[in-house]
Amino acid sequence: MPWFRRLFSGRSAVIGIPYGWLLLFFLLPFLILAKISVSEMENVVFKDLITYQDGLLQLQLKLGNYLFITQDALYVKTYIASLQYAAATTVLCLLIGYPFAYFMARAKPERQPLLLLLVMLPFWTSFLLRVYAWKGLLSEHGWAHDAIVGLGLDQLLLAAGVISAPGKLMNTPFSLVLGMTYTYLPFMILPLFGNLAKLDLRLLEAAADLGATPWVAFWKVTVPLSKAGIIAGSMLVFIPCVGEFVIPELLGGPETLMIGRVVWDEFFSNNDWPMASAVAVVMVLLIIVPLALFNKYQAEAQEAGR
Repeated sequence: MPWFRRLFSGRSAVIGIPYGWLLLFFLLPFLILAKISVSEMENVVFKDLITYQDGLLQLQLKLGNYLFITQDALYVKTYIASLQYAAATTVLCLLIGYPFAYFMARAKPERQPLLLLLVMLPFWTSFLLRVYAWKGLLSEHGWAHDAIVGLGLDQLLLAAGVISAPGKLMNTPFSLVLGMTYTYLPFMILPLFGNLAKLDLRLLEAAADLGATPWVAFWKVTVPLSKAGIIAGSMLVFIPCVGEFVIPELLGGPETLMIGRVVWDEFFSNNDWPMASAVAVVMVLLIIVPLALFNKYQAEAQEAGR
């Protein structure tokens, strides 16, 4: 059968398997969440959205949860705070990770596996243990706490508004962003290293021959050519940070409420699944829609540049 052979041909399999994965593990769960968010809940049972009775077909969608999200200041502030903390973490990971990835890409080939091992070494330890370790380090009399206070850096953090009092490092925006930066830094370094390692060094030599200083060559050649790695690393950091729950729960406090905690409370404390699903759907749309628009305009710019 020709259609059967075309269906399982190499090209169709390469294209179809990723799309099937996304359909099964992203689109289908998202549609289930969207269905629950517009459903009416009675105890532990959801009413059918589509009913047929006496020859009348009815579609019943409960949009009150979405209206409540837009009217309640708590949800709006939480969404904004989540985006701000995720953006701050992404910027810090980029500022720290880019020099490290650049150094790895320029290191001798025999040293690069060791450097890669050092980057991935934290993954050998439980995620919870690593976050709990920072809780001990930043608590009073912890090593990191004593070092920061001893150097007077807590005064700078207080002036920046990321801690509420001198010496109080835990349960603050500082501890939250520090924990997320430490956790997601490898997700920034690895894409950047993969991109920088493939950079053609002859382009830098050509820039030097044309009179460019090393700093100018870095900004005019290296950074533009590593844009794909910057975007990939930023997305790998920003997207999970927006919905992060464990780190804000352990290292954050009441003033660092993020949307992941709100979803948890709605699901398990309030037992309001439609409201929790609506919050989660809005969170996904806040991430997916700008990302899709960005990819669309980037593709158009690449087509225009050809």
